[in-house]
Amino acid sequence: MLPYKSLIQIDRSSSVNIYIQVCNNFVTLITSGMLQPSDVLPSSRILAELIGINRNTVKLAYEELISQGWAESVERKGVFVLSRLPVISKTIIPETQKVVNGQESFIWTNNFKDKTLSTNFQKTGLRIDDGFPDVRLAPVDQLMREYRSLSRKFYGKNFLKYGNSKGSEHLRISISNYLANTRGLIASSENILISKGSQMGIYLAAQLLLNRGDVVAVGVSNYGYADDTFKHCGAKLVRIPVDENGMDIDHLENILQKQVIKALYIIPHHHFPTTVTLSMDRRLKLFGLAKKHRFAIIEDDYDFDFHYENKPYLPLASIDHNHNVIYIGSISKTFAPALRIGFMSGPPAFITAAASLRELIDKQGDTLLEDAFSILFNNGEMERHFRKSLKIYKHRRNLFCDILQSDFNDKIEFEIPEGGLAVWAAFDKSIDLVKMSEKALKNGLFIDNGLFYKNESFDKNGMRLGFASIDEKEIMKAFEILKKSL
Repeated sequence: MLPYKSLIQIDRSSSVNIYIQVCNNFVTLITSGMLQPSDVLPSSRILAELIGINRNTVKLAYEELISQGWAESVERKGVFVLSRLPVISKTIIPETQKVVNGQESFIWTNNFKDKTLSTNFQKTGLRIDDGFPDVRLAPVDQLMREYRSLSRKFYGKNFLKYGNSKGSEHLRISISNYLANTRGLIASSENILISKGSQMGIYLAAQLLLNRGDVVAVGVSNYGYADDTFKHCGAKLVRIPVDENGMDIDHLENILQKQVIKALYIIPHHHFPTTVTLSMDRRLKLFGLAKKHRFAIIEDDYDFDFHYENKPYLPLASIDHNHNVIYIGSISKTFAPALRIGFMSGPPAFITAAASLRELIDKQGDTLLEDAFSILFNNGEMERHFRKSLKIYKHRRNLFCDILQSDFNDKIEFEIPEGGLAVWAAFDKSIDLVKMSEKALKNGLFIDNGLFYKNESFDKNGMRLGFASIDEKEIMKAFEILKKSL
């Protein structure tokens, strides 16, 4: 008899019923070849004694095995592995899914073996992130109240069915009105697609615009996930310098005289990572180049709503009369990162094609959640949230920058950002950011190590320091630890 005492593991703290756990253990033994067709299973009394459970629980497990077609009961003989099952070669039950003999079980192309997944901020304590909103300020209770209210109403049940792959019609109308009122951007609801955050918008745009070998222009310093998305499409990146006035459009013009560019990705408002803003004269020149050379402009406007000193420049899409701009925005970056709501607007045929592509990877979003957000836009709750957050974030930015200036002026260079949720900090070259990050973590502070912002053309000893997601006491505590870690 097999050593069932060690082979059948029971987790009494699990939410899964014990008889189901026993059943699943037997399924594993059968599919691994440890138990073969027609093998007899131990009696309910013997197995109950071996693994320390009630005999009736074992009987329930055997009944479940029989109902699932893994076993059969023979009167006055016992319970047996179903005789009609195919014979499986006996294998050692693996502890985890791991490579055997240095080889994968099947052939596939891993384009991500050198990539690491992003940080799980749900498990970190005190942290200086790279510019996230404070989720404690978000009116999540109101959002969930509307979510529950919709789900209870008879017409709300319709939102549980498949819907429009462009997203909730109500939210698209709300976003259309919101963009018109705050940005002067006129886009009908049919020309808007609701996405799972801005990253999905970047991916959809890249897939539609770029073929293998096409060239896309990006900043020398740039959002790393956008770079990776374009590379994944097989596109080639051409780097354009970024200075205090944003992307150098004169340099772009010189590039265009030598090669064809299919698209340009730009963050004109609070550039990532350096937080600079594209000047108006460069914006106008960019439009002229896009019209002349017929390339698309992917405008990533992830945090337009947070500007502190004066009114922000209108998005490129708001003054784009030739319809070259694909505009991408995010509610996740202004509300709560885990609630994946973004939007994209552009030419009608392009948005329709993006919706068709979206269906291949994610049939649709959460219509109930999207409709709940539309209610918050329509009843003014989102506007109140933005106004409240803007006031709080400005106060935190000022405190954050005051401490940087007074306590770290010999180690960190920075400019006070006019908007956004982070400071671009250039550290003294003598500081090893990786070691600093490791030391800070041991002292109770998560802070990045700067590697995410580097690429083949950008190697500054710097990082974004987010001030919005931590309150005043947390800012003081974080800087105390950072000072020790330096």
